[in-house]
Amino acid sequence: MTFKKAVGKVHLWLGLASGLVVLIVSITGAIFTFQDDIRDLTEPWRKVEVQATAPVLPSRLQAAALANHPGVGAETSWITYFAPDRSATVFFVDKAGLPIQVYLNPYTGLVLKEQNLRTHFFTIVQEIHMHLLLPEAVAKWVVGISISIFVVMMLTGLVLWWPKRKQERKQRFTIKWGARWRRVNYDLHNVLGFYAASVGLVLALSGLFMIYPWMLETIRFAVDGGKPAPQELMTTNLDTLQTVTAASQPLSDIVYRSVRRLSPKNEMILIGPTGTGKAPAFCWTYQKALHYYNRDEYAFHPTSGQLLESRFHATKSVGTKFSDMNYDLHTGQILGFGGKIVAFLGSLISASLPITGTVIWWGRRYKAKRSKQPVAQVATV
Repeated sequence: MTFKKAVGKVHLWLGLASGLVVLIVSITGAIFTFQDDIRDLTEPWRKVEVQATAPVLPSRLQAAALANHPGVGAETSWITYFAPDRSATVFFVDKAGLPIQVYLNPYTGLVLKEQNLRTHFFTIVQEIHMHLLLPEAVAKWVVGISISIFVVMMLTGLVLWWPKRKQERKQRFTIKWGARWRRVNYDLHNVLGFYAASVGLVLALSGLFMIYPWMLETIRFAVDGGKPAPQELMTTNLDTLQTVTAASQPLSDIVYRSVRRLSPKNEMILIGPTGTGKAPAFCWTYQKALHYYNRDEYAFHPTSGQLLESRFHATKSVGTKFSDMNYDLHTGQILGFGGKIVAFLGSLISASLPITGTVIWWGRRYKAKRSKQPVAQVATV
């Protein structure tokens, strides 16, 4: 068996084993790519009119959002200020265990919309994309292994695509639309697979980095030459035995005022749950709304509100900056709207490959069976 035939066997059987998962993950990924754009068009409560006044404090947003949910503590909610022209949100889990997101006017604290995310279309799409609606522990292996196989498929596909002779090169770059449907299907698999290979690899690897954080940490460590920036060696330690003076105002308000002063140019602010006093309160600020790459990170004492640690984007190492851009890279938004289009097309083509590949395999199998029929008939005479 030649090397290329062996690669072909690997490509075939791995493709048949992982095809269904790759198809589902790719289609849902394509749908999710434009989720913010679609929601901005269909959910008017996501936008507000910019006002000259400063936004209200987080404690006021929390009080308004939780007014109809007695028993849910403000310290368990997540608060996000997105941008001057966008509504703020408060996210929490209610007493029934439902994930609730409340949209509010950041300038008045008025509730604009309350959503149960469990029944939201894009939440369901995201859940299928990440977990196939399976338990997370199971999905981690089913999706992770299938996407790992898809990476191998891309690489073996490039080996099979590579033309042996110069006269074959033009054929490998173009689809012969006027040919019979089986030939068109073959070209769709090979030609589109080649064009989408680089995008598919980026999407697949960045997805694997989310499933297996140790892979991303390994890349970050390698990029930094095994020497992270000194500031990144810091860890947020909380001395629970130390006596501290309790803050005279809500912790979320202290956090908000502090990060507004320390990261004045950042549009988006995400304040995590302030907790029960046993762990630091965390906050992240982002340079641009709905983009998660360029961010500053903060940790505060849960009782006094004292700033314990800060990590600014500008001081991060190259490896950490690469790690931070993984989500925006996975969705294509690292390159703006054009990047989303590329990610969308790459996802669609990735979804088509298991289908066109299966058709090729079935056609060859059917052809092999037909070629054996005359021999069998002669043998029975």
